[in-house]
Amino acid sequence: MSSDQLPNSSISATIDFNADGVQHGFLQLPYSSDRSAWGSIMIPICQIKHGHGPTALLTGGNHGDEYEGPTSLLKLANWLDETQVQGRVIIVPMMNQPAFEAGSRTSPIDAGNMNRAFPGHPCGTLTERIADYFNRILVPMCDYALDIHSGGKTLDLVPFAAAHRLENKTQEQTCINGALLFGAPYTLLMVDIDATQLYDTAVESQGKVFVTTELRGGGTTTPCSMAIADRGLQNFLKFTGIIAGEPDLPQATKLLEMKGASCYHVSQDQGVLELMVAIGEHVKHGDLLASVHNRHRTGAPASHYYAEMSGIVLGRRHAPLTEIGDVIMVLASVLGGAKDYQP
Repeated sequence: MSSDQLPNSSISATIDFNADGVQHGFLQLPYSSDRSAWGSIMIPICQIKHGHGPTALLTGGNHGDEYEGPTSLLKLANWLDETQVQGRVIIVPMMNQPAFEAGSRTSPIDAGNMNRAFPGHPCGTLTERIADYFNRILVPMCDYALDIHSGGKTLDLVPFAAAHRLENKTQEQTCINGALLFGAPYTLLMVDIDATQLYDTAVESQGKVFVTTELRGGGTTTPCSMAIADRGLQNFLKFTGIIAGEPDLPQATKLLEMKGASCYHVSQDQGVLELMVAIGEHVKHGDLLASVHNRHRTGAPASHYYAEMSGIVLGRRHAPLTEIGDVIMVLASVLGGAKDYQP
């Protein structure tokens, strides 16, 4: 069934997407539960619109245990007004509202991972219904999309903005420019383990300019990660032309690239993770990255994991308890041999 043959979404917006001015409201998703027979999930949304111009869709809380995006977007919704805008800014601070309220990566209602639920379905699980609304209603409205992530409770990553390699090279270069001008310490050409159901893929497949981020992790924020998010949001809106001014780029960005599966180092053991290198550190092919120690008995030898490529430690597993299949470390190569790039 094609998207134009699908039933209408059960989600309704309490704001008028065509009206100028500042509006604060909700995406209302009916949800009947033991607590409320005729209840609804209320997802906060804000729109700032003035005249004609491009539309930027700004999102956070795609995963509920990542806080830079929701915090920075809530702040932006409180100070940005229509006099500063030429075009339209749509802000959804917490895409997966149930997950955000639970402080968990996935929804406590249906175990749905929002970033593995696209394109979604209007008659699917609650997470799939939210994904469908974004895919069929919000994304078609926008010209530019920024989705702010961090590592959540289980990952810690160097702070980066990212774009993907795309078949449309004009679209790809514009996405890369947006990532560079976000102004994070690192800019990454990213390869995902599985991109088929990502929000990223859904937006890019509609020909939109898409930038994502990872801004540290550990299930918390830091003054540094919040400063990067706050500045990056304003830089992105300047990149789109919706607000005036030049992006604030206080430092050169390190330009990195992920070239394939060898970037991801996956545990084949259950145990306690001991890391031998720190995020941001340069490693060479064959260097010892980590050991996993048997946590069920003494006297068992540790398993050792070595770098399958040379590059920079992009990220690491944050939680020491490790299972078979967990990514314990991610590496990326320095693009073109250049360490720094000033757009």
